[in-house]
Amino acid sequence: MSRGSLSLSILKSRCYFSLLGFVFLMISDPVVAQISTVISSTSRDEQFESLELEVAGLERQGEVFNKIVQLAMPSVVHIEARKTTRVTNGSYSTENRIEEAGAGVIIVHSNVPYVITNRHVIKDTVNENITIQLFDGRKFNPSKVWGDPESDVAVMEISKSGLVPARLGDSSQLHIGEYVLAMGSPFGLSHSVSFGIVSAKGRRDLELGDEKVRLQDFIQTDAAINPGNSGGPLLNVRGEVVGINTAIASNSGRNEGIGFAIPIQMVTTISHQLIDNDGQVERAFLGVHLDRAFSAAKAAKLGMESLIGAHVTGVTPASPAAHAGLRVDDVILDFDGVTIEDDGHLINVVGLTAIGKVVEIEVFRDSRKMLVQAEVTTRPSS
Repeated sequence: MSRGSLSLSILKSRCYFSLLGFVFLMISDPVVAQISTVISSTSRDEQFESLELEVAGLERQGEVFNKIVQLAMPSVVHIEARKTTRVTNGSYSTENRIEEAGAGVIIVHSNVPYVITNRHVIKDTVNENITIQLFDGRKFNPSKVWGDPESDVAVMEISKSGLVPARLGDSSQLHIGEYVLAMGSPFGLSHSVSFGIVSAKGRRDLELGDEKVRLQDFIQTDAAINPGNSGGPLLNVRGEVVGINTAIASNSGRNEGIGFAIPIQMVTTISHQLIDNDGQVERAFLGVHLDRAFSAAKAAKLGMESLIGAHVTGVTPASPAAHAGLRVDDVILDFDGVTIEDDGHLINVVGLTAIGKVVEIEVFRDSRKMLVQAEVTTRPSS
């Protein structure tokens, strides 16, 4: 995606409201008279009957969307996080109290209920300052909170009964142009719904303000997403959660038809690790240095017909890549059955691979394709 002059913003809502103006269209008297003549020339009852037949298909579609919302709504929560930030100006220091609003989705892991959301919604605060509100109005604080800065995924343990977990879909099966619905709390307005399509997949290298989100594989949508939608679900037409709304590209800070959601497969993988490892996420390690400026000209020089894959510029000694025999100027085309688009895509795929898994890697070397195997290890802390 060409960034142009757009700025990318995580979806924070700080309870700011503005009044929207209304524009009235003034219709001249001759036009009104012409409309009246047209309507009076035919029975109004006949017109309504004709209209009813014409909109029947639209009403059936509307009933489908209504059913999606009714099924998903009990699994969506409203989140408020009270935060205090200190601002220092010379010898003076003041505290600013901020209320962030967002949303979350109820899931179950090992028979225990949790809420998944974005880390930026609940970071820089403590559990007792986080309020989770259910669709039925119940409010409570989470008992445990974990977050992963590299993906902006967070998960909260909740000790409550009568919760309705969401049905999770397969984000890898989403198609561009497919209908989706976004739910959340834009500007603090909880359980709001908007509608659109999947505009693109695999959006990476987005600069998300101060958030250092390293693992990126965003779904792009034109469903209206605004500050406060963070952590809410992106739903397919089967009522399944396929993503977690996270960011927007905007010149104004408000919806301009370009929103981004983390694929639910990534969210699930990371949230399960956070739960099972008490807040720790282990990343798989391959041990290659990649060319971020890999171009069509470089690909052609290596003998490739098109620009695809991740270009290796270095191999870490004694790493899985070194043991597999990977070399400088190899181009990784496929990793564990996933066709690699570029360096950022490879980083995501490797980072979400199970530790210790033996994977098959297809590389382009010396003008031909070949296969190697590597056993990925835990990424070094350095």
